[in-house]
Amino acid sequence: METQVASQWVGIDVSKAKLDIALRPANKVLQVTNQESGWQELSEQLKKYKIELIIIESTGGMERGVAHKLQKEEFKVAVINPKRARDFAKASGRLAKTDKIDAEVLAHFGEALQPSPKPL
Repeated sequence: METQVASQWVGIDVSKAKLDIALRPANKVLQVTNQESGWQELSEQLKKYKIELIIIESTGGMERGVAHKLQKEEFKVAVINPKRARDFAKASGRLAKTDKIDAEVLAHFGEALQPSPKPL
C-alpha cells in the first residue's frame, strides 16, 4: 500500500487489554492488543501514513509500553494529562464516552493544539 500524502494525527486510547486508535483526517480507526504483538502491529499500520504526531493520554503507566515502542520506531509521541483531554472534549462538544470516541478526541486534540512531543 502507498504512503498517504496528508499528515495524520493519531489518538490512542489506552486500556489494560487493548488500544483504540484513531487517525485524523483519514477518519480511520484501529484496535490492537496492549502488548508487544499489538504494538508491533500498530507500528506497521502507522508506517503506511505520514504521521505528524501521536497523542496518548497518561493512564497510570499502562501507556508506557506502546509509547516507548512508537518512540523507538521514531514516531513523535505526546503523552498528555487526562484532564486536558477531558476539557478539550467538553469544549468541542464531544460528551459521549467510548474508547473509540476518546481516541478520536485525542487525535483532534493533537491536530488542534499540537502539543510538544517529549521522550518518556
